[in-house]
Amino acid sequence: MPFTHPSFWIGPLIIGSILTLLFLPFSRGRLRAIYEERFQESRRERLFLGSLGFFVTVFVVRGITIAIHNNIGPFHDVSMHGRHIHHMVWGILLLLTVGYCWLTEIGTGSADSSPIAGRITAMLYGVAAALILDEFALWLNLSDVYWQREGRESYEAMALFGSLLAVGLFGGPLLKGLAKEISRRRTYKT
Repeated sequence: MPFTHPSFWIGPLIIGSILTLLFLPFSRGRLRAIYEERFQESRRERLFLGSLGFFVTVFVVRGITIAIHNNIGPFHDVSMHGRHIHHMVWGILLLLTVGYCWLTEIGTGSADSSPIAGRITAMLYGVAAALILDEFALWLNLSDVYWQREGRESYEAMALFGSLLAVGLFGGPLLKGLAKEISRRRTYKT
């Protein structure tokens, strides 16, 4: 059973840890005030968090798959009854879960919805999208061409560029606020 195998939990733990570490500094103090000032609209915040989840997951999944392919570290394919379970499957299941949450108005960003649930589901949406799109060539070709030319070049470039662009676009107000704060602190120190 894949759930009992340590390889099943490594990826999600790494992704969750990185997202938590990125988000924690904005949970209190001056950074929290800048965050709230720059993300007054929950839709913009959710787009940013979804992009951040996507960006982090692309890098983690690429790193893990490269490690698996080269027999590095504790990473191994997850399989069930001898069948390799591609990470796209977990992405689809996660996307279905997030979609169901949004259908039942959990984490939608509406006034009745919990802001924390909205942040979590937005990040999970980005994680799911990255897991699915990382194996775009598999579902496009209906063949496992992950390590062949057809499977790597175009979608890697698209995923990395798209996630960087999205983080910059949706996080622009936050990044400007942080730059302003850094500039202000440097002025006080001199």
